Amino acid sequence: MFIDYITLMLINMVAGLVLLAGFVYQGVGHSSAKQWVPGFGVSGAIAFVTGLHMTFTWPIGGSYNIAFGETSILFGILLISAAVCLATGWDLISLGIYAFFAGLVSIVVGARIINLELTRQPLVAGLGFILTGLGGVAATPTLLYFRTNRTWRIIGAAVLLGAAAIWAFIGYLGYWGHLETFQKWIPETMR
Repeated sequence: MFIDYITLMLINMVAGLVLLAGFVYQGVGHSSAKQWVPGFGVSGAIAFVTGLHMTFTWPIGGSYNIAFGETSILFGILLISAAVCLATGWDLISLGIYAFFAGLVSIVVGARIINLELTRQPLVAGLGFILTGLGGVAATPTLLYFRTNRTWRIIGAAVLLGAAAIWAFIGYLGYWGHLETFQKWIPETMR
């Protein structure tokens, strides 16, 4: 039996996406932007560390390590960097450009999950990746042209919350199932 912590990664992503949706809704240039620093930092650190571990060790079977591990690294480093930028007052545009390409990765992964029928619910997981990716792709136009456009920000926040809802559904169901599946598992060192 293998151990996976995708549930942790998913619920952490839910928190990060909800925080990001709040930030987008409030307004990118809002005067109290520093209030988002701790949440972005914590969520980003968990995503980055778990993504690195998954990418380097492949703890679960198949291409799930690529889909979840590598995208978690991209999401995590973006949130950590956003926390640093907001704390120091640096402009976010270079992160928006990076988020565009990271978002494209997420869209490709989502489409491929649907195409290959990976996961127990490929359409739901694929849509989660695609909506998350759309949030990243929209970062650059938001930062360049639509910072003050309330309608654009509301749509962006809704897309991020939709992605968060999908990941919450998958993640909490995963916790429910993992507690049963792993209840009698004994680590190799204790056997």
